[in-house]
This record gives sequence, structure tokens and C-alpha cells, in this order.
Amino acid sequence: MSSTIPVNPALVNWDGHQGLPRFDQVKDADFAPGFEAALASHETEIDAIANNPEDPTFANTVVALEVAGDELSRVSAIFWGKAGAHTNENIQALEREIAPKMSRHYSKIGMNEALFRRIDTLWEKRKELGLTVEEERVLERHWKGFVRAGAKLPKAEQERLADINEKLAGLGAKFGQNVLGDEKGWSLKLTEEAELEGLPAFLRDAMASAARERDEADGYLVTLSRSIIEPFLTFSTRRDLREQAFKAWVARGENDGERDNRGIVREVLALRTEKAKLLGYENFAALKLDNTMAKTAAAVNGLLRQVWEKARAKALEEEADLGRLISEEGKNHEVMPWDWRYYSEKLRERLFNFSESELKPYLQLEKVLEACFDVAERLFEIKAVEVKGVTAYHPDVRVFEIHDKDGALKALFLGDYFARSSKRSGAWMNSIQSQHKLPLKNGSTGELPIIYNVCNFAKPAEGKPALLSLDDARTLFHEFGHALHGMLSDVTYPSVSGTGVSRDFVELPSQLYEHWLTVPEILEKYAVHYETGAPMPKALLDKVLAARTFNAGFNTVEFTSSALVDMAFHTQGAVGDPMAVQKQVLEELGMPTSIVMRHATPHFQHVFSGDGYSAGYYSYMWSEVLDADAFSAFEEAGNPFDPVMARKLKNNIYSVGGSIDPEETYTAFRGKLPSPEAMLKKKGLAMVAEVSGGDA
Repeated sequence: MSSTIPVNPALVNWDGHQGLPRFDQVKDADFAPGFEAALASHETEIDAIANNPEDPTFANTVVALEVAGDELSRVSAIFWGKAGAHTNENIQALEREIAPKMSRHYSKIGMNEALFRRIDTLWEKRKELGLTVEEERVLERHWKGFVRAGAKLPKAEQERLADINEKLAGLGAKFGQNVLGDEKGWSLKLTEEAELEGLPAFLRDAMASAARERDEADGYLVTLSRSIIEPFLTFSTRRDLREQAFKAWVARGENDGERDNRGIVREVLALRTEKAKLLGYENFAALKLDNTMAKTAAAVNGLLRQVWEKARAKALEEEADLGRLISEEGKNHEVMPWDWRYYSEKLRERLFNFSESELKPYLQLEKVLEACFDVAERLFEIKAVEVKGVTAYHPDVRVFEIHDKDGALKALFLGDYFARSSKRSGAWMNSIQSQHKLPLKNGSTGELPIIYNVCNFAKPAEGKPALLSLDDARTLFHEFGHALHGMLSDVTYPSVSGTGVSRDFVELPSQLYEHWLTVPEILEKYAVHYETGAPMPKALLDKVLAARTFNAGFNTVEFTSSALVDMAFHTQGAVGDPMAVQKQVLEELGMPTSIVMRHATPHFQHVFSGDGYSAGYYSYMWSEVLDADAFSAFEEAGNPFDPVMARKLKNNIYSVGGSIDPEETYTAFRGKLPSPEAMLKKKGLAMVAEVSGGDA
């Protein structure tokens, strides 16, 4: 680095396997000086671009910006990866310090007058520059980024905007740490057989493993990891224990004390509203939706409200069915949220004559992962090869090389699949390094994509295979779909590489990939019993496929209520009591008392632990409209692996990143933009509908 500060070279000189960082050579204490030096180096590069005495050109300004800050990107990739997937008190303390500092750094760049003048000059004469489509998209991204950073604001308002962004960064870090703290801080220890009644062997094994991971010498732990809490709520016959565990699960971030997120939400909403007003937008939703396919809150709410009415009606039918089961048992209590999964599992057994516990022995993590790789090979002609003995950021992380059909290395993929107390909940994809083709100052040209998936599956007991639920298997396919978006990227410029697309398009490659999990020939090959190796019986396979829309009302109500609350927050603006707003929205919707939001506000990390999905949680459903229509193309071709459609899919969706407008690239693949009909049919909520005011 161009700094006199002593820095561990392993942070930026990645000379591990095929260019991986040497994670084992980086200590927690290395990050603070590493960030300090990388920030200083980036600032020097920015000053050189801004003060270049030559007239601005695309090469000396935009391309220079694209490759500036490589060292900062490298330090950040290692640090933020660890902060999410293997954190500790030292990392968390530095996260609270670094998040605002990074925000201030990028605010300063965005408000650099000389630099913006160069970008603005190029933007004004962009039609005269002879730019490619990708280059014009990159220029547009930089110009809009500067405007959103306040480049056109008076100095005083620029300073206020920088203050807001810095505060929001710190609040987002604290929000996420509070949720992790609540997840890590709660567990329910069970030791008596009567407390374990109804729990299948795979869940007992996972709970025993969780107990050992938390240094319990004996017993079984119910934790707030979704891979344990959801099956516990599904199978435990003990209604009192289900209620206790459920209430702890939904109360994350809402417990009085230092980890209470309600005050953070209030402050975040006020700051976001002020930020939007400073930038000339009516509200924060208008700011966030300005660069999406949906365009407006009216378009988003138009889709969500249509789906809500159908989903709510379906959920109330489902609730009545569950109520009849409760009555048959001679009980008279209402269906409460901690009852739903338990009785819906009983109903599924009755309707389709199979249970989750019957299915799980056929869904081994190893086999589902093999299925993921096989689908990618059939569709995109790439092959995954595991490399043993490569040290990653945690011993559980596995490393794979991704090769094309000629054997050339195209990407590295890291898989981190098991829950642990040092990892935040949920599942995600991220990149350690994004694909591009530009020359760098270290002498190399272009970079290999290095992509990782993080999940939170229950870790099995020693010597036993990890068994997944069908939802877990879908999650693995979903995240690998994101990974493919990064690994198949074939663009020139880093800022439009891979998942560098609009928020309501980014879920298309991931949600679309889920469809191949339940393609019969994939299940027939990879859904094999972990003890006998026998394939899933055809009768069971047929039942699984027949039950794909079971519980559709519940699942859609859970999601849609969360998306509608997100939009309400960000169209209303600053609120005195966010929980009162949540309550009001749910009451107006007629939210069934038997169901809760998938993500209640105090632990809604998509929206408040950073602003990635703020005013954007709807995007999963928007992309679902696209993915249902996209998979229909393969169904219409009569082959889920049709080579012509697969090539079009790769060339127009997975490889182009943000280098082309999403409406154009989707139309190039499919020939048209979709309506919600295919999505509603897939969910079992079929109706003919149009998206109000939108394009998808």
C-alpha cells in the first residue's frame, strides 16, 4: 500500500490458492491499520483523478474511478465477510467504528466538486463520446451516484447529508449486532424425554450439536437459528414449549435493554426521511425506487395488495382447516402462531400422506449440493471441483474451483453452510472479488470472481450427514443462483459486474434457480436415502410435487405483510412509534392473528441492518413475477434443460450483470415482459392480474 502505516500484506496481496486471501495469516488486530492505510491510499487515488490537469475523458475519469480503491475493496471483503459469518467482540467493536468512517469517506468522494465536474462534463456530452451500451450504463451509474451523494447540493446541505449517512451506517451496524446478540443470548435447554416428545432424530441430533457448540455437557438446546426453531415448532407436541420458543424468536430486537432496536428504527426512519428530502424526493421510498424496475411505490403496492387479498383469503381457509384438527383432538384453543407449523404438518400428512420427517432422510446436504452443481453443468456447461486443504475464514467453509467446458478456471466458490453462534442468521451470497476485465495498478488485467454462500443449516452430530428440509434445500439452490450470477459474469467494468443490478432484478437469477430443485429428474437422481442410498420412492416424490403449493396462504401472508410494512414506513417518513405504525398497517390489512410477519420490525435486518432492502423487500415478489415467467419458457420448450433456452438465459440474464437495462435484457431472453399470472399460479393463488403502474 502507498502508506507508511505498517500493514499486514496478507490483507491486500492475495497469493493463496488461485488468488484467494490467506485468511489464516490475517488477525483481528490487522484490520484497523489495514483500513487506515487503504482509506488513505484510496483518497490519494481520488485526488489524482479529480485534479488531473487533462480534460476529462472516459478513460482518465470513469475507468480510473472503476479501478481506484482496490486495496480498500480487498480489506473490506475480508473484514465484512468475517463480520457477517464469523464475528466476535473485537470485530463487532471495529464494525461500529468502521461503518461510519467508511460512510464519511464515500460521502467526501461524492461531494468532491472537481471530481463531479469531470463526471458531469462527460454526462452532458455522453452521446458524443462513442460509448458502448455498457460504458454508458457505467457512466450513468457514476453520475447518479454523485447526485445521490449530494454533489449538486449547497455545501451546508452536503455536510448534513454526510452526517446522516454516517449516522445511518453506525445505526445499521448496531441493529444487526443487537439481533445477533439476542439470537446468541437465548436458548431453551431440554433434558427430559417428555420435553422431547414428537421431535424426530434429525432434530434431536441438531439440538444436541447446538448444545455442545454452546459448551453444554449434556441435553438438547432449542436455539433461535431458523434451522432449529422452525422444525421444533413443527414437531414438538409440547404446546407450552412451542409458545415459549416462538415468543423468544419473534421478540428478537424487541427486548428492553441495550439490545432494544425500537429506538434505532425510529432514528433510522427519521434520518432516511431527511435524506430523501435533501435530495429532492417526496419520501425515502421514492429515492430508493427511482432506479428500479418498479419505479414507484404505487406500482409496488399495486402488486402487493393484489397478492395480499388472495393470500389472506387462502390463509383463512388454511386456518379453518387447522382449527378443525385442533377440535378433533378435543381441544378448544384458537390457532395461534406457535400452533401453525405443528398443525399444518399434521394436515399435510393427512392431505398428501407424507411428513417433513419422512422427506428429510432423502435430502442430504451433500446430495443437494451435487444437484446444484449438476444443474449448473447442464444449463451453463460449468463444473465444480472441490479443493481440499485450502484454509478459509472458518474450518466449516469449503472451497470449489469452477471450470468451463474446456477446463479453464472461471471462478472460485466458497460454501459456508452450518449455523454457529458467531454467524448472523439467514442466508446470503457475497463476493470476495468481482469479475471484470480492466487492468489494475498491480499489473494484472481483470479479476476472477470469488463468490461465497452462507447458510445456517443445523450442524449434524459427529459422523452423521446433514439432512435438510425442503425449505433448506430451496435456500441452498436460491443462494447458489445468486452465486452463479456472480460467477458467470462476463462484463468489462466492476460496477456492473454480477449482482450489480437493480434491487428488484437481483433476485431473479436466485429465485429462478430454485425451480430446478423440484425438476423430477433431479429429485430422482439426488434425493436418495442417507442410509440405504435408495432413491426417494416415486409415490413420495409425486406427493412432494403435488404439495408444492401447500400452505401457500400462510407463506405469502408472512412475506407480503412484511413487504407492506416496509413500504408504509418509507412512504410515511419519520414516525414517533414504529411499532404503532406496524400495528396499524397490520390491522388495516386484517392480518390473521394466527400468523405474524416473517420479519417483525425490530429484527427486520433486510431493511434496518443497512439499507440494502429498505423500501425494497417487495423485490423478492417482483422478481418472482419474472422467475415464474422465465421458467415457463423451459416448460414451453418441453425440456427443463433446453440448450437453446439455457444459452439465452446465460447470455441475457446470468452473464450481463448491470451492463444492460433489466427490461431490455429480460425481453431479449423472453421476448416480452411478464404479468403476475404465472407467479400466482406457481403459488397456488392463481388469478389474472396486471401490475398497477409498473413494468413487471
